[in-house]
Amino acid sequence: MGKLTFKALNGGTKQIDDSTLAGLRAGVRGRVLDAASPDFDTVRAIWNAMIDRKPALIVQCSGAADVAQVVRFARDHDLLVAIRGGGHNIAGNATCDGGLLIDLSGMKSVRVDPAARRAWVGPGATLADLDHETQALGLAVPTGINSTTGIAGLTLGGGFGWITRKYGLTIDSLLSADVVMADGTQVRASATENPDLFWALRGGGGNFGVVTAFEFALHPVGPQVLAGLVVHPFEHAASLLKEYRRIVAAAPDELTCWVVMRRAPPLPFLPEAWHGKLVMVLAMCHVGTILEGESAAAELRALGKPIADVVGPMPFAAWQQAFDPLLSPGARNYWKSHDFAQLSDAAISVLIETVNRTPGPECEIFIGHVGGAAGRIPLHATAFPQRNAHFVMNVHARWRLPTDDAACIDWARKVFTDTAPHAIGTAYINFMPGDETERVEASYGANFRRLVEAKGRFDPRNQFRVNQNLPTM
Repeated sequence: MGKLTFKALNGGTKQIDDSTLAGLRAGVRGRVLDAASPDFDTVRAIWNAMIDRKPALIVQCSGAADVAQVVRFARDHDLLVAIRGGGHNIAGNATCDGGLLIDLSGMKSVRVDPAARRAWVGPGATLADLDHETQALGLAVPTGINSTTGIAGLTLGGGFGWITRKYGLTIDSLLSADVVMADGTQVRASATENPDLFWALRGGGGNFGVVTAFEFALHPVGPQVLAGLVVHPFEHAASLLKEYRRIVAAAPDELTCWVVMRRAPPLPFLPEAWHGKLVMVLAMCHVGTILEGESAAAELRALGKPIADVVGPMPFAAWQQAFDPLLSPGARNYWKSHDFAQLSDAAISVLIETVNRTPGPECEIFIGHVGGAAGRIPLHATAFPQRNAHFVMNVHARWRLPTDDAACIDWARKVFTDTAPHAIGTAYINFMPGDETERVEASYGANFRRLVEAKGRFDPRNQFRVNQNLPTM
């Protein structure tokens, strides 16, 4: 009788015979794949090409019952487990070497109740899946900025994007979650049912269980919004950033403007002479009426002498996909991130200097302006603690060849180190790479102790550890 070797929770290995595995296969509706399966390598691939891990077994779950069955199997045999939603996580926590991969990517259902303004969303859904259903009704959940991102990982880490200033973080619209716990039981978490679990899920990552459905409140957005890009020569970035911080400090919640600094990609609206040259981009979105948006964005659009201004009315769903070509799968990625209470002159000086040293055409730094409604939620209301951050910096090193690994990673780390004196110490957990485990405590700040207590209560054996992991009590 054949056997399959797994990585065990204790770091050793565990062999499971074919008859036992046959029982698992018979007990789930979804597909069960191993290295001999024809499409195993395709299925195990995730967004970040730096991550190349081979689970011993992949179970493509079809529903919550499948998830519960697989969690119980992993518990009974002490197997290392990874959970995959959209597979977009920078740290590669959507997979593992030698363990059992619970693949939720096929669970993409989205059901909308327009009268109640509610949506029920499967853990395999992407932002594009959610937007497709909600925007048909002029509704939206505040999510991220790349439509291929998975809703599960985004939500569990907090979630912010173009409409966060108006409607809060993704977790601020979360009403309930169906969860498979470490012992395989299925529970519902909400403000009134398992409220401690619900608190922890809103920002605490995948540390507590496997979410098999999310219930969100929906908000009126679009379907047409005012959005687009204003592209400036990078030589004027220092003065422009100082004007930018002044203007956004007084911006209405409906207006969000982020800064992107990088070498210009060959966008069709940019003169060819600017392709490959350093630029500073103001990316903005207004979720009120078009007329209100024109007024709110006017001062930002009047800054300097831009190379191009392509701000105008467009479908919100299209704006959500605008950056997809720059974040397609298959590239190597390494990120570093800080939160800032303000963009000081000193921080701006460091950013200008580091952008001038970008090691490749796809490397960039973006500054996301948050605050607004998200900043008015009390610090302890959710596990997500960064309510006083007004700007989030993501140093996005992105390249194609393994030979460029050292240069690109070193650049990102140096930007991180040089900007640290101007940051507030917390970080967005979804932007943290796999080598930043020591930052987890600082990232959760005042909420860390309560999260550790929740981890000890809901997952005392640390079965869910392939994540930005919390220690157990």
